[in-house]
Amino acid sequence: MKKILVTGGAGYIGSHTVVALQEAGFQPVIVDNFSNSKESVLDGLRSILGAEVKSYHVDCNDKAAFRQVFEQEGDVAGVIHFAAFKAVGESVQKPLAYFQNNVGSLLVLLELMQEFKVNNLVFSSSCTVYGVPDALPVTEQTPTKPANSPYGRTKQMCEDILRDLSQAPGNEVKSILLRYFNPIGAHPSAKIGELPLGVPNNLVPFVTQTAAGWRQELTVYGVDYDTIDGSCVRDYIYVGDLARAHVVAVQRQLDGKAEDVEVFNVGTGNGNSVLEVVGAFEKVTGQPLKYRTGPRRAGDVPAIYADATKAAEVLGFRTEVGLEEALTTAWRWQQTLKNE
Repeated sequence: MKKILVTGGAGYIGSHTVVALQEAGFQPVIVDNFSNSKESVLDGLRSILGAEVKSYHVDCNDKAAFRQVFEQEGDVAGVIHFAAFKAVGESVQKPLAYFQNNVGSLLVLLELMQEFKVNNLVFSSSCTVYGVPDALPVTEQTPTKPANSPYGRTKQMCEDILRDLSQAPGNEVKSILLRYFNPIGAHPSAKIGELPLGVPNNLVPFVTQTAAGWRQELTVYGVDYDTIDGSCVRDYIYVGDLARAHVVAVQRQLDGKAEDVEVFNVGTGNGNSVLEVVGAFEKVTGQPLKYRTGPRRAGDVPAIYADATKAAEVLGFRTEVGLEEALTTAWRWQQTLKNE
């Protein structure tokens, strides 16, 4: 089995990707400092897969500790790099921490990949690189504009680093940049799911926690945007579909089909407003949600959703799970947490 290092593999998207990798016949190895995840995720993975997943409690910015992972694991076929801070609002408050962690960890990783001759990287990027787009949906050729947040800027910087590296003499690292839209939902088993520490920064866990009585009410930030109902519009992709996209990307590299740097939007191709998500959740769960409207939030763009044509045509990847089914899995996961 080909060995794939998964940085941030105990996180939300990372843990679902670990499942998808192992089920596809790969051997995932987690590298995570558990700064935004819990070690109990490893129990959920063990329960789903019926086996232990090797895991290192290591910060990707700690080059000496990270080097030991490469030394101990030996023959690594590729890396999926999730490890990053990811909250838009928090990045506005703590920009230096975001630059240090997100950009710094990629630099350390790339130096180690070159040292140990590991040449395949799937990079966790974001639709925030598009800034506030002039037209929707966004394609991979849509110009990247000044990011609306330090978080988005770190992703732009990381993409630039990978492009510049690809032009360096003797470089052998190939990169696939997956620009995510908004992952939601949980594994069908309800053994793993989105597990924010503290107050959630993403919409769906705040919705499910409000429905479960963990939060008094949901705040819809901004209802005066030029959208269908005034609330922000996003492309909500089921996390299991997103995880599958990483497996497809890894396989493309191992099959020798990848170019030096490739970019793919990973979304559904459809936009839903915040209020539409609230309505869909109430419909599929029968749970009325208490919410209020609030002012716009710093760093938010009014609307963004993907043109997913390239991923379909080049990777053969298409999403399979719709909004309502994804929200059902999120609620099932929340109920599991409530019953613990």
